[in-house]
Amino acid sequence: MSLDGKVAVVTGATKGIGRGVGRELARQGARVFVTGRSAPDHERLDERTTAIRCDHRDESQVEAAFELIVREAGTIDILVNSVWGGYDRMIVDGEFTWPKPFWEQPLWRWDAMFGAGVRAHYQSSQLAAPAMIARRRGLIVNISHWAAQKHIGNVAYGVSKAATDKMTADMATELKRHDVAVVCLYPGMVRTEKVMEAAQWLDLSNSESPDFIGRAVAALASDPDVLRHTGKVLVAAALAKEYGFTDIDGTTPRPLTLADV
Repeated sequence: MSLDGKVAVVTGATKGIGRGVGRELARQGARVFVTGRSAPDHERLDERTTAIRCDHRDESQVEAAFELIVREAGTIDILVNSVWGGYDRMIVDGEFTWPKPFWEQPLWRWDAMFGAGVRAHYQSSQLAAPAMIARRRGLIVNISHWAAQKHIGNVAYGVSKAATDKMTADMATELKRHDVAVVCLYPGMVRTEKVMEAAQWLDLSNSESPDFIGRAVAALASDPDVLRHTGKVLVAAALAKEYGFTDIDGTTPRPLTLADV
């Protein structure tokens, strides 16, 4: 899965899935730019990775970040939209409010999921697409979730993920004639920092590392026929079986289905 010569941007990559994706894309040879609110301010993290501090809720910061990336790297080949603000303040005044019915949910939670989620993915894709169109190649990956298809957690969560899936399908329709692919990627149970904080209460027997999601992205980006996937929802563990890669510990997680979640 060599990505030598490719330029990748991973949003929301200072922790969680985004961090693992950025790490793996660099390992596979890409020049990687990672963004996030807690990222260092335009700092080279290693030979292949540059961090750019960016709050994706602030469109001027996002525009400045992408202008900087294109100026330094010349193009963008891979965009992974991983930024997500929907998990902020899950506990309010000592109460776990995440699963409450919609009429008891704080309205800011909807705004967080769309502002630092769907809208952020939309703007980053807008800014990356022209460079891809100019070279008639590129891959945009939107990290999504099974909540798009089934009630999981709360109403706002499901609506935001359904919006991400629909946005992906429509972007794919408009970009296909330019040979640019757009896909949704569903992780399974990922061993992020937050998940590992609760590890003693969770079944992690079929879990995935954040880097495993990066391997799924790398496999897609290395596929000369990736356009056959455009507009689709893809499951990371199913891609492992299709492309023949494993997790960093050598395991191959079982692909989840809608019935499993």
